[in-house]
Amino acid sequence: MIRPELAARLRPWAETGVALAATAFGLWVFSLGGWILWPLGAVIAGAAALWALDARRRMRFRHEALGPGMVELDEGAIRYLSPNRLLGGEVSLRELGEIRLMRLNGRRHWRLKSTDGQALLIPVDAAGAEYLAGAFATLPGVDMGRVSAALAPDAPTIQTVWSRAPRA
Repeated sequence: MIRPELAARLRPWAETGVALAATAFGLWVFSLGGWILWPLGAVIAGAAALWALDARRRMRFRHEALGPGMVELDEGAIRYLSPNRLLGGEVSLRELGEIRLMRLNGRRHWRLKSTDGQALLIPVDAAGAEYLAGAFATLPGVDMGRVSAALAPDAPTIQTVWSRAPRA
């Protein structure tokens, strides 16, 4: 019933659309009034609005897997499996010290630097790179709005999106 081209363009917005529909449902419940439905509707609408915001931010992490390699998340570690054995590697989320987004040879890469100085470059469009949003969200003090904004097409070439606070 829906043309395949249109369906393909709307597919990335599916989760955000469902979350916005849930927000509208919460507002409808709130509009019914009463001591029970006002708080219930407010909770539903608030939670769904936060879900919509999170879904919209995670949308920027989804790309067609055109980049080389594959990203895996396993037991608190980010692993990048590269076709070039020199570029792959692993960094633990506990040992992660800095996240930068940089453009190299026309391609955007995440540069994950551990506290001991080792760096791992991961193409933004590598297979499985969309899972990095969930991993980054677990880091202390991370601003996912800033991380998401860094993925905008007109963003600066090199930018630090998160760094770990010095340990006392």
